[in-house]
Amino acid sequence: MNKLMGWLRHYVSPLFLAFLFAAFILWYIAKLSYTYSTRQNVTVEVDGVPIEVTCVVEGVGTNLFRYGAYMNKKLKVELKDLVYEVCDEEGHEGKIKINPKSLQSAIAVHLSDIKIISVDAIPEIDIPVKK
Repeated sequence: MNKLMGWLRHYVSPLFLAFLFAAFILWYIAKLSYTYSTRQNVTVEVDGVPIEVTCVVEGVGTNLFRYGAYMNKKLKVELKDLVYEVCDEEGHEGKIKINPKSLQSAIAVHLSDIKIISVDAIPEIDIPVKK
């Protein structure tokens, strides 16, 4: 390992490596100002029932980075704010199917700096018990 470090110091200046690292950081910061589309997992709590949905989101890189790094809380949505239907199929009794567009709108209210383009498949949930 010492031979490798000696060879590296002989052929590559530490000052060059410092400038290379600084250039990479500045390039990365500049790229964060662009608009990107990506898939993001979002945990939504519908009347106390947590579900995880995958959304296609679009936004400025800094907002997407901030959301991905710091957003680990659940978004609370009330069932009365969503369009849904009660399932009556065999094996699915007592379950609710939530309309993807209504959930997309409800999530968009909570994430105003990120545009929610679409919501993937939403799992069926049990009918919440009124307290």
